[in-house]
Amino acid sequence: MRKRNESVTVEHERAAAPAPLDKGCSLRHSLRLAPAAADAGMKRPLGRRHGLWFRLRKLIIWLLGVYITIPFLVKLCPAIQAKLVFLNFVRVPYFIDLKRPQDQGLNHTCNYYLQPEEDVTIGVWHTVPAALWKNARGKDQLWFEDTLGSSHPVILYLHGNAGTRGGDHRVELYKVLSSLGYHVVTFDYRGWGDSVGSPSERGMTYDALHVFDWIKARSGDNPVYIWGHSLGTGVATNVVRRLCERETPPDALILESPFTNIREEARSHPFSVIYRYFPGFDWFFLDPITTSGIKFANDENVKYISCSLLILHAEDDPVVPFHLGKKLYNIAATSRSFRDYKVQFVPFHTDLGYRHKYIYRSPELPRILREFLGKSEHEHHH
Repeated sequence: MRKRNESVTVEHERAAAPAPLDKGCSLRHSLRLAPAAADAGMKRPLGRRHGLWFRLRKLIIWLLGVYITIPFLVKLCPAIQAKLVFLNFVRVPYFIDLKRPQDQGLNHTCNYYLQPEEDVTIGVWHTVPAALWKNARGKDQLWFEDTLGSSHPVILYLHGNAGTRGGDHRVELYKVLSSLGYHVVTFDYRGWGDSVGSPSERGMTYDALHVFDWIKARSGDNPVYIWGHSLGTGVATNVVRRLCERETPPDALILESPFTNIREEARSHPFSVIYRYFPGFDWFFLDPITTSGIKFANDENVKYISCSLLILHAEDDPVVPFHLGKKLYNIAATSRSFRDYKVQFVPFHTDLGYRHKYIYRSPELPRILREFLGKSEHEHHH
């Protein structure tokens, strides 16, 4: 009986003995799993960082590819660079009806359409002087045309690239000039606004010549001045050079924010900053402009212009650098063609904040124009 109990006890101990061994194995297994779980936890943030870096690297490579591809596209398709010069597809402000200048606060303005060439139609705005505002209400185109023969000088305004004749800063300038007693005639070149045709330097120049002749046919002996802004200064000097060659110059030329020529302006434009030091910049970006027949050579044109010249330029102009306007003035001032005419350069200090298109805000502008154009009229009549 004692032996039987002992055998039962031994069997019980054998059966119970593995329990501590299993517990120890489980503990060791847990200890082996713990570092593995920790490693997995650490790998997740590392994996995320690796994925982020991979995506960032892909983006950088893609941007670099685009950066390198663009110069070749411009070189192979010069029309792209021409589009960037004209920007006629940028219509700002949007959703305005150019047939209704009164919607822009110009209740004393009439909208016309002229046809410089077959298949080309250009939209024109004619704003009368402030003295005629009340009489202008409800009048038709014929009445507006007849007023060009009244005793008020006329300014033909040639706007720059982008936008239309209804651009905000342009409208504000018309109001200022009208309040000073000027007729203001402005238009959209072919391909701009509601004007029909394809843009080109030759076409823009021809449109401006057509409008000038249209004004002269109606203005009698009243002075007619040409005012160009930005890219419009290139059109203005093209036109005035041709007018001087045919001995029918305007009474004065006003250039606001002018450049020397389109190549120098393109090289200095803020859009070109990221490519300015790109190998072969001139070959890739500037030569296609010339290939497209775009020169706007103000620096050459002024050598053949014989009328008074006023240049207005803001020192903080971010689009056409101030030094280009000053350089153009220096060329004109030493040109023999201006020896009998006044050439004046008026800078506007950086602190005024007039930048590229806000010179119309200057309280000094009426005095500047009165003094300069008064002298120009005196030179014209004597």
